[in-house]
This record gives sequence, C-alpha cells and structure tokens, in this order.
Amino acid sequence: MDESGDSGRPRPGTGGKDPGTGPDKGKQRRPAEPGGGLLMGRPFGVPVYVAPSWFVVAALITWVFGGQLDRVLPELGGLRYLVALFFAIAFYASVLVHELAHTVAALRYKLPVRRIQLQFFGGVSEIEKESETPGREFVLAFVGPLLSLVLGGVFYIPLQFVEAGTVPGVLLAGLMISNLIVAAFNLLPGLPLDGGRMLRAVVWKITGKPMSGTVAAAWVGRGLAVTVLVGLPLLTHTGALGNSTSDISGMETVTDALLAAILAGIIWTGAGNSLRMARLREHLPDLRARTLTRRAVPVESATPLSEALRRANEAGARALVVVDGQGSPKGVVREAAIVGVPEHRRPWVAVSGLSQDITDGMKVPAELAGEALLDRLKATPATEYLVVEETGEIYGVLSTADVERAFVKAMARPSA
Repeated sequence: MDESGDSGRPRPGTGGKDPGTGPDKGKQRRPAEPGGGLLMGRPFGVPVYVAPSWFVVAALITWVFGGQLDRVLPELGGLRYLVALFFAIAFYASVLVHELAHTVAALRYKLPVRRIQLQFFGGVSEIEKESETPGREFVLAFVGPLLSLVLGGVFYIPLQFVEAGTVPGVLLAGLMISNLIVAAFNLLPGLPLDGGRMLRAVVWKITGKPMSGTVAAAWVGRGLAVTVLVGLPLLTHTGALGNSTSDISGMETVTDALLAAILAGIIWTGAGNSLRMARLREHLPDLRARTLTRRAVPVESATPLSEALRRANEAGARALVVVDGQGSPKGVVREAAIVGVPEHRRPWVAVSGLSQDITDGMKVPAELAGEALLDRLKATPATEYLVVEETGEIYGVLSTADVERAFVKAMARPSA
C-alpha cells in the first residue's frame, strides 16, 4: 500500500527536532533518522529505508507464494521458497519504483522529500511540504498508480514469449498481476491512498478550500477501512476471489481476517492523521513570532540572577537577554537554567553562567509567521530565540515551549 504524503506534524527547533530537516530545502541528502530502518541507497538524493516490518511481510509473501507454487510447479520442491523470495524482492522493487515516481514529481515541484520507506503494506514517500495547487496535488498522487500500471504492462510483454507453466512464466504473471492490484488499490478514492489525494485535489479545485478536500477524502478513507475490514474476509470466505470455499482452511480464514484488520487499521489511522495535519496547516498562519514572543529585559553579564529577576518582575517581562556594555545582545538566559537555581543561591549566581550564546540562526525576525517561522526554528535547534525588529532592536524572547503550546491549541481549535 502506498501512503505518499506529508511526513507528520512539523516540530519547532528543539534538541529533539525531527531528524532530516534543515535550513536548505533544496538539499535532499539528510541525516539518517532513528527508526528509519536499513538504509538501501539515495536515489535522487533521497534516502531509501527498509523498515523491519518489511522482513515480516517478505517472509509472509515467501510462505504464501511458495504454497501456491507447490500447486503449479510441484517439481520445484524446496526450491519453490527461493523462487517465492525472489518474487517478494521483485515485488517490493516495483513498489520502490512507484514511490520514486512520487519523489521525482515532488522534486520537480520543488517539494522536499525526507525519505522513502518500504514497510509492511507497501511504501511511503515522506514529502515535507503540501502542494501549492490542486492540479499539482492531483499529478503528484496520480504518478504512482500510473507507474504501477506501466510496470504491469512491462511484465505483460515478456509474458507473451514464455510458457505459462514455467518459473519465468509464473514470476512474470505474478509481478504483472501484483502491480495491477497495487495500481487499482491505490486509486481507491480515500486517504491515505493516492486515490484519496486525487479526490482531495478535485474537491479542493471545486470548493477552493484544501480543508474541504481533505475532510471529504478522509471520511471516504474511513469508509474504505470499514469495507476492507468486513469485505475482504467475506470475499475470501465466499470464494469471490477465485478460491473454492472447500479449499479454505480455518487457518487461512484467521490469516485473512488478521490481514484485513491490519490493513483497515492502517487506512483508518492514515485518514485520521491526514485530517489532523490539514487542521494544523489551516491554523499555521496564526503562529506568529510577534504574538508568541515573551517580553524581555536586557541585563549585563555580571548581573546577579536575583537582581535580573527583580527587574523583569518590575517591567512585567518573562525573559532575560544578556547584553554587552553597548547594549548589543550576546546571550539568552535559559528558563530551565533559572528554575534549576535555588532561590537562596540566586544573589550569588551571575546571569552569564545561565545564558546561551546567541548565534545568527537564533535571531528570529518579529514578522515571521506560519511555516516560515517553523522552518527558521528547525534550522537552528534551541530552547529560546531572540526576536528582533527589522532595525535590529530587541523585541523579546521566543520560547520553544510556547510554540509547542500554540501547536496544541491549533490542533484543538475547530476548523473553519
């Protein structure tokens, strides 16, 4: 199953920032991400990972396909599992081509791609930005199933020149059918499938509201999840997929029900995540550096903490900026460091020992908002940032904790 799309909730720049994000959106060579799996390569500069769950599904495909080979080519004996393993690898190579189609289209539209991951039910291309227009969204979603259809045709051509009852014939037929199934499944009109993104683009085009498209496609996706949960085991049990009901064992029935439940859960969860991400993007413009900034008072480096806090309380400020003799900002006093100093020690502790030196990346323009603000924070991870006016004048201090709280409020706020 393909779940190409945005990678998840953006996070401001903290010590635990999202791996692989950086200031230069044009660069695709990003650091390896914990939990990404086994790095297989970097086509087009995008890292491709194989998740641990892939080995589970590869073993499952090998077992199931090996059993089918025993009926078609019984003379293979134990070698049938080696052939089945080759089929599993070739099938996921086809899935990788599907994902690379999304990646190339995204890069063509200058949308950064964090990584491609092959996992239990297919693959996912983690595209970090949303398409700017519904037309681009439609194209970005459609190229994946289109490539799967093309691969189905590619495997069909040599199939005409080999015997049906041979290993090459069985492999080519299996790869042709599997790619056609991948294409058809991903064209179903519900998120997080490609067809859901195409439906979202159509509704977006008609209504002019990307959120309306997301809501429609997400709820269709949830309907698909319920259909898969109930319908897939029913189709198998009734023999609608080509199996005789007399050949279906109790173990196969349980396996079909389990796979249907896993697949339905993935679709349902993906649809819900798409809704949450769309709601967040809708409210991203409300995240403004100027409104989130804490008022700060300037203090020289030798100032005792107790005196600095007294000045801040008098001014109604909630942050401290360390300045030199000319009033130029040199550091931001960390809130966590202040909390860690007992009250009786504060008259003897200078603010310079509790401050973090200000780098160029830690200076945030007061007018930054939305995604531009998040990109700036992710470029330089810190707990506090100095917010400045266009003239270079100190406006205040922006705390990562405040940005996180703003995220929570944005997620809880009803959509327009």
